[in-house]
Amino acid sequence: MSNHIKIFDTTLRDGEQSPGCSMNQQEKVEIAIQLEKLGVDIIEAGFAISSKGDFDAIEAIAKKVRTPVICSLSRAIKADIEASAAALYHAKHKRIHTFIATSDIHMTHKLKMSPEQVIAHAIEAVKLAKSFMEDVEFSAEDAGRSDPKFLIKIIEAVIKAGATTINIPDTVGYQTPTEFGALIHHLKSEVKGINKVDISVHCHNDLGLATANALAGVLNGATQIECTINGIGERAGNTALEEVVMAIKTRRDIFKCDTQIHTKEIMRASRLVSQVTGSMVQPNKAIVGANAFAHEAGIHQDGVLKARRTYEIMDAQSIGLNTVELVLGKHSGRAAFGAKLKELGFTVSKEELNKAFERFKTLADQKKEIRDNDIISIVSDEVFQAPEIFTLHYAQVTAGNTTRPTACVQLIKNSKTLEATATGAGPVDALYKAIESLVKKKINLVDYVIHSVTDGTDALGEVTVRIQEGDHIYTGRGSHLDVLVASAKAYITAINKQLDGTKSGPKINAKV
Repeated sequence: MSNHIKIFDTTLRDGEQSPGCSMNQQEKVEIAIQLEKLGVDIIEAGFAISSKGDFDAIEAIAKKVRTPVICSLSRAIKADIEASAAALYHAKHKRIHTFIATSDIHMTHKLKMSPEQVIAHAIEAVKLAKSFMEDVEFSAEDAGRSDPKFLIKIIEAVIKAGATTINIPDTVGYQTPTEFGALIHHLKSEVKGINKVDISVHCHNDLGLATANALAGVLNGATQIECTINGIGERAGNTALEEVVMAIKTRRDIFKCDTQIHTKEIMRASRLVSQVTGSMVQPNKAIVGANAFAHEAGIHQDGVLKARRTYEIMDAQSIGLNTVELVLGKHSGRAAFGAKLKELGFTVSKEELNKAFERFKTLADQKKEIRDNDIISIVSDEVFQAPEIFTLHYAQVTAGNTTRPTACVQLIKNSKTLEATATGAGPVDALYKAIESLVKKKINLVDYVIHSVTDGTDALGEVTVRIQEGDHIYTGRGSHLDVLVASAKAYITAINKQLDGTKSGPKINAKV
């Protein structure tokens, strides 16, 4: 077993395939920069052939991020591989990741190929990728349900063709830790040349076993884990980076290996991905959930007060969770605000700092104490904006138990003020009907979530909405002390993304 386990982050590729987790180029670059700070070994930046947006984002990340390997996914198809090579041209360290399905069910029903044809395609793809760059990863899609004898045959063939990393995915989250660990052990023992390459594991969470399966792979010889921040991804998601990293760190006595992850950047990465995608972390989520280091039971509280190790196996500060916050207020200056942004891990331009500081001062006049989560929400609002086709100028809602909810809204488009009034079943319904009448487009709202950024009645309200058009989902978020204003901002952001064509996920099916 290697003493160093490589962390392959696929938040920007597999993570973005989670419904509603669309990201524009600016957001992807910002997350990639944070992943570099986090210390991941490889960033799978996207699927170049899937869309111009994905290609451009990979190219932008390749130019901006210099320490990790930048990777693009490709099917075992010439056009895919050529697109990946072109998108990665400027990367300092680059990798093409090519895949083809190897299970009987996939080969028969999806690919309609014989096993021999699949092997031939795999060899050809790896050789072509190898002609562009040295670092080539091959994935046997649905390896967890593949015939081990066939896996051995195809893996030996692609290693001979030049693959430097072999990925064994549990594509549909079907495996148990005992089975998956045994599969990795079997392949490591039987495949000729396997000791010359990295063995990677990519586990999905359909049965809630992704982290356990990935760690079972490590115990049996895997040297790379493919994962995402907060475990986002298709269906039930992927192996969560924060879980495998902290498991390896906390239980080094069991795993006897390390990662190069700067764990104090974990919380910042988690918050950033949540803010960008609008996919909130459940409170009881391991490592990064709001309750992960909270203690309510009296016995637990008593033990923690006497010695934290009684009920805490990790130090909250080891993942970047500040137990003592520097609280800002209306007398805080730009320098203190800028220092706080730096402490929270934000890298912003002067213009972005000025816009965020203006929002901060407005909020500080209305709220006594501004806490870290307030600032994170403010900056996310200002930095991760969709193209402003429509902007909110004014919103007023009348509602109560004896009156029909009525909303009056003013939007600005091309310096022109548009106004509409509408009634609805509730205040948000009235607000959204008024907005819809102004954009002159039928909007299909599929999700509306509201939560408090901090505690107290003066807390910022943060709203996340998802709207759908055809197969594409667009996410919008907004924050404000008035939850109805936050609701309007979130809805308009999603609509702007829809009108601009910022779609979620690649158009081409890529499970891996």
